[in-house]
Amino acid sequence: MKILSIETSCDETAVAIIECNGGFENPSFKILGNSLLSQIEIHKEYGGVFPSLAKREHAKNLVPLLENTLKQSSLYLEARPPSKISDEKIKEIEKILEKESGLFEKLKELLLKIEIPNVDTVAVTYGPGLEPALWVGLNFAKALSIAWNKPLTPVNHMEGHIFSVLMREKKEFLISNPPAERAGFQFPMISLLISGGHTELVLIKDWLDYEIIGQTRDDAVGEAFDKVARMLGLPYPGGPEISKLAEETRNKNYENKWSLPRPMISTDGFDFSFSGLKTSVLYKIKKLPEITDEIKKEIAREFEDAVVDVLISKTKKALQKYNAKTLIIGGGVVANKQIRQEFTKLADKQNIKLMLPENSLSTDNAVMIGIAGYFRFISNKKTRNPLELRAEGNLRL
Repeated sequence: MKILSIETSCDETAVAIIECNGGFENPSFKILGNSLLSQIEIHKEYGGVFPSLAKREHAKNLVPLLENTLKQSSLYLEARPPSKISDEKIKEIEKILEKESGLFEKLKELLLKIEIPNVDTVAVTYGPGLEPALWVGLNFAKALSIAWNKPLTPVNHMEGHIFSVLMREKKEFLISNPPAERAGFQFPMISLLISGGHTELVLIKDWLDYEIIGQTRDDAVGEAFDKVARMLGLPYPGGPEISKLAEETRNKNYENKWSLPRPMISTDGFDFSFSGLKTSVLYKIKKLPEITDEIKKEIAREFEDAVVDVLISKTKKALQKYNAKTLIIGGGVVANKQIRQEFTKLADKQNIKLMLPENSLSTDNAVMIGIAGYFRFISNKKTRNPLELRAEGNLRL
């Protein structure tokens, strides 16, 4: 089956079409088309994502990205004569998109000039995320669902990050089918989800069956990286900048002069806290007469080490408590080189299977939404009324 997927939870506008087969027992996926546009440059001056701007950019970019994705996947076929969508449907679509500036006009033009593409469902992120941004993608998906008479499959963005590990660099991922392990996955599994808005440890009991066993009590890990970067005068997004400076100190002898706390590293349970770590950096900076480039590198190194130590410690405890033999790590922060290296070492020592997404699929993307949408679609084929679905900024697994 083919799935058209849409992602607009934050500042990436993404549309993909993937081919999915095999069900839960032997899933395989192939990317037919994939288009993504980042808004980082637009939001840099604000030091973070500005919701109204994100909403505007999504509305501006969705139709061109859809058209490009259809062409990549050879599903763009011009209608001869022009496609006939009923006036009733056109009016319904116009009403759905009435709050998305300019989107209706662009979409109507595209819909009338192409044949209905051969896709089985439209999957879309409906939360968590920035609600103004979520609504644009969701309303766009509703419009396509009605225009093409295709079922709508809502997807939890965090579930998308879990399933992002299933797509490999060669665009396909095939796994064996040992009956006892359900397609190579031995349940229960642990997933660590780390991004700008989330830090969660998730117990995966079976396909689509989750329990959040730990989460941040304040700042998410990606948020902490960005805030510390701002303190050091580094540009947004701060995570890659911190990591780049930290890496420079790893290539030479380094004497740690900036001991920072490892919050909650020894506590029972699996919750996180990064606000105190961030505040400790602020206090140390305030005591300095100036912040040299060398000091920035040293603080960045110690901050990154502190974060990694906490993530490793909490995850290791969770793996041991639940006797999990598979660890999935997803979310934008997993692109961090040090995090990938240290968790690879942990997996080797603990003799567990570690699954990481390709770097290109660690940030928000529509491919992961399509994969999650596939599993959701085949698990429940009940038709959803598109008009009943609402964006949920605080949606949980």
